[in-house]
Amino acid sequence: MICFDVIESRLPEYRVAFQSAKPFPHLVIDGLCDVASLNHLVDLIPDPVSNNIAQSRDYVFAKNKFEKSKFRDIAPEFEEIYSDLTSNRFQTILRSITGEEVFVDQEFHGGGLHQGGPGSFLDMHADFNHHPLHKNWFRNLNILVYLNRDWKKEYHGELKLRHLQGNGAATLVEPLFNRCVIMPTRDYTLHGYDKISFPEGQYRRSLASYAYSLTEAALDTGDRSTVWYPEESGVWKRALGKSWPQLVKVKNRFFGSSTAKNK
Repeated sequence: MICFDVIESRLPEYRVAFQSAKPFPHLVIDGLCDVASLNHLVDLIPDPVSNNIAQSRDYVFAKNKFEKSKFRDIAPEFEEIYSDLTSNRFQTILRSITGEEVFVDQEFHGGGLHQGGPGSFLDMHADFNHHPLHKNWFRNLNILVYLNRDWKKEYHGELKLRHLQGNGAATLVEPLFNRCVIMPTRDYTLHGYDKISFPEGQYRRSLASYAYSLTEAALDTGDRSTVWYPEESGVWKRALGKSWPQLVKVKNRFFGSSTAKNK
């Protein structure tokens, strides 16, 4: 489904664009997939409410956001894009663009098919930095493929990118159909999206995959869960966001990782 030949022919251009992007390195690729095939895939996306797809475990930092990491069994078209995203060929593309030695998590822990329902939002945050089950896997990249046909500005829900230390306005990326965003996951690569206003029965949709790099040993120090930086909120919520990693660490000690359980 991915247009590999076209993407590979533009790798030198993509490498430059990735490194020069602001507010931190990232890349926007339009036309990642064959249009007809991706359109067919979108037609087969299950409604998250009627199909009892689980909501995200982001608590007060997100709303009406549904996640299905085991999306490949929905239909053959989903198996096809899953196979492309986890293929050696695609991982070679990621390495060439970013200069990072990465591989895609084949279980899509925390990723997969994401759907934002009425009023959905995702507060600005820096992602967790090690895989919940493999502590020697460093989370290096996010790869987002947007599935929103006929998206309009008045729907809102643009991907917002902001550097933790930056003082300027956030960079906005429209979540257009067949658009792919590749971005690093570091403690300063803040991202999220504001409250959406999609028409009734429509969802903000994307496929999210995460690429990792191996570290030499399992790391106990520096292991970080998601850190939240809500923008327009009260003092209590901002304080909760910054203390969230410590709270999650205590919770995981007793109940295990929620991300690891997300299927």
